[in-house]
Amino acid sequence: MAAAQGAGSSSAGPSRLPGSAPGHSSNSTAVAVWEWQDEFGRWRPYQGNVCSYIEQVFQASQQKGRRSGSGHVSSIPLGRADPVLAPYVIDIPSQTQFRQDTGTMRAVRRQLFPGDSAAGQGIVWEWQNDEGGWSPYEMNVCVFLEQAHATNHQRVDLGSLGYNYEVDFVAQVQTNKTTRFRRSVQRRLGAPYPVTASPAPLHTGVACSCQQCWLNSGTGPITTRYRHSMINFPNSSATHQVSSRTASVSSSNVGFVPYNKPTLSGARSTPRLNAQSTWALPQAGGPSTGLSASNGVSAPNLPVKMPKPSKVNQALAVTLTEPEAVVKRYLEELKGTPADEDCIICMEKLSSPSGYSDTCEGSAIKPETVGRLTNCQHSFHMLCMLAMYSSGNKDGSLQCPSCKTIYGEKTGTQPKGKMEVSTFPQSLPGHRDCGTIQIVYHISRGIQGPEHPNPGMPYTARGFPRYCYLPDNEKGRKVLELLRVAWKRRLIFTVGTSSTTGESNTVVWNEIHHKTEMDTNLSGHGYPDPNYLDNVLAELAAQGVTEDCLRQ
Repeated sequence: MAAAQGAGSSSAGPSRLPGSAPGHSSNSTAVAVWEWQDEFGRWRPYQGNVCSYIEQVFQASQQKGRRSGSGHVSSIPLGRADPVLAPYVIDIPSQTQFRQDTGTMRAVRRQLFPGDSAAGQGIVWEWQNDEGGWSPYEMNVCVFLEQAHATNHQRVDLGSLGYNYEVDFVAQVQTNKTTRFRRSVQRRLGAPYPVTASPAPLHTGVACSCQQCWLNSGTGPITTRYRHSMINFPNSSATHQVSSRTASVSSSNVGFVPYNKPTLSGARSTPRLNAQSTWALPQAGGPSTGLSASNGVSAPNLPVKMPKPSKVNQALAVTLTEPEAVVKRYLEELKGTPADEDCIICMEKLSSPSGYSDTCEGSAIKPETVGRLTNCQHSFHMLCMLAMYSSGNKDGSLQCPSCKTIYGEKTGTQPKGKMEVSTFPQSLPGHRDCGTIQIVYHISRGIQGPEHPNPGMPYTARGFPRYCYLPDNEKGRKVLELLRVAWKRRLIFTVGTSSTTGESNTVVWNEIHHKTEMDTNLSGHGYPDPNYLDNVLAELAAQGVTEDCLRQ
């Protein structure tokens, strides 16, 4: 998309576009746009065909109620418009969208726009999200942008709509006026939104002070009904768009370090590690406080929950306070020490004391003690293995630093959250013989626990919920079941530093690739990809998640 340029184009962008009213139009031809509010407080329009169905049922209900005096239809199942939306129902009296399988509720709203506006023409403006996909602006922003584009403006300021952004039509970017972070934007033509009767003035894109704009726009306070129908973030605040991009999935052949652990080289110069320290499991279900965004819009979020106590958690409770017991469980002590073999952890000879003798101490493990891992038979100073184990999250498992064999059940540092799974009949490119599995990960911002890089400090959770896709065939379902195991073991995400933005203390992917797009693979995160399922099975195996886990 390239904006047309002319003599009347503006370089800074208008707060009021030529020929437009400040907020409304008296045009009698109107289109209805239904929108839902996401976890960041943004309004997201339903697609044109879905809006047509919602409006059809809504209008039929209104007419029936006026004729018979009976009650109106109170709920609209969205699965009849789009099978992907099968779990969702709109509750008209409370103006909420309800997800039947999870109980999640989100606010919805209905707005009217002129028939010759962007909504009437099916034009949607979108910004590129953290996953590389495209998210629509709320419709009043789309209308405003289309007006500016049609009148040859090169750049517009969205401040009048409550957004701290500028949009450059020539460069096709949106810029945060405070941070100067840039995102790509695009103009897309879709299905027109449904025509409806208009008993009231119509929105033309710029927020005004009428009751509908004041109560329902992103720039006014949230209504009482929304407060009562939403579930708020614990430890969160909302923004219309996050100001930085989430880290992309790390390359499978590049080691990912989520944060700077105590170094295992130059051991004698590092601070002393406490091999006897305890690690407290994060407590789920504690008190939460819903915070509000700066514009007064309450920040709704999906409910979050951790899995029920499992053998992993029970193992943690026993072993976290006993690092020496973990090391002794998986290494057998050698009586004779190889004279010329090095310990690859401290790089000292195995015949010499451990290089960690000055920085780590054990009550029963001596610096000169050498052990051999029971399965792979690689040998190390046992004190070095104790130091390595103590520098991690002390989950009761060990990983051989030489061949990466995992001993025990490896668990990670993924924050609490929720994993949802659903299926729908639409096929993925390259998998036309089957439907699709959709995985949705929900994680909200919170406070880091003792297992994280900066305990007690907040962490951010950019770009959630994250949507991922698998083919609904035998191998895809196998990957799904292994991903369930990885989720329960807290291996899919971690808290660390984004490799794309440099932001620290944020939730990032943790070495298990996911496909976050369905029908394009320009970014490497979509389909077709004939090698993806085999690659992700290998990545899961590297984390100790194999078919054996499904037989336990």
